[in-house]
Amino acid sequence: MGSIPHVSPFSSPISSSFSSSLRRSLPRSISFTNSIIGSTKTKIGSAARRFRIHCAVSESGTMEGSRRGGERSGGSGRREEDYNTVMKRLMRNPYEYHHDLGMNYTIISDSLIVGSQPQKPEDIDHLKEEANVAYILCLQQDKDMEYWGVDFQAILARCKELCIRHMRRPARDFDPDSLRSQLPKAVSSLEWAISEGKGRVYVHCSAGLGRAPAVAIAYLFWFCNMNLNAAYEKVTSKRPCGPNKRAIQGATYDLAKNDPWKEPFESLPEHAYSGVADWERTLIQDRVRGLRGT
Repeated sequence: MGSIPHVSPFSSPISSSFSSSLRRSLPRSISFTNSIIGSTKTKIGSAARRFRIHCAVSESGTMEGSRRGGERSGGSGRREEDYNTVMKRLMRNPYEYHHDLGMNYTIISDSLIVGSQPQKPEDIDHLKEEANVAYILCLQQDKDMEYWGVDFQAILARCKELCIRHMRRPARDFDPDSLRSQLPKAVSSLEWAISEGKGRVYVHCSAGLGRAPAVAIAYLFWFCNMNLNAAYEKVTSKRPCGPNKRAIQGATYDLAKNDPWKEPFESLPEHAYSGVADWERTLIQDRVRGLRGT
């Protein structure tokens, strides 16, 4: 099966002239370099910071959209517009998700990939063949997939056929409290899959801009001897996104807390739990590993 790379669906709107030339010239397998967005339309390639985003195109070289029965859904544009409006308001960042451009992802390390939702079984083939993915960790709730019209059972069936282990740790979209509460279990699944060493782990939510990168950052913070700022920079320097840092700090506090009389997290300063002592990191790791299978 041919490879299915992908154009970044999270930038300021791509100009029509660039979009037209892209459709004519994209190869079947690419790494797409996308500039960071500003308050106006971004000119691709003009910004100082650049990101390698793996994208997907069809066999013919044209960008694939979300289709049913061969026809593009008439409501997909409105769904994207509504979703991006809510995301910008609640997450307070400028990034956008363009579902019609298909799945996209960023390789964070040799063992970890962060991206958007697989939309069809062929996306699973691509992850297996082109990215050596052996595990998929999904942060979506059922209603997320229903909103985007993704056939989740078809995705699961293809994972099973290709011997890819599919795991779910649902967290509510745009909800930092839900993310905070689910991070330990999600990182537990991620850490276990990486420790198995059988292939890369693909972590995704809907857009790959909030929940999924937050899980990757928390993993790097808790298990890779990084402080939170370094872990955050490692992920966001590769993939333009705005995960909720405060939710990660809150989850760190929850895991490191060993005193019932400890001051409530909400009353702590903004920088609290951006770093941890060695004994706290050991405690966090033990508690996260203890969540395996729960």
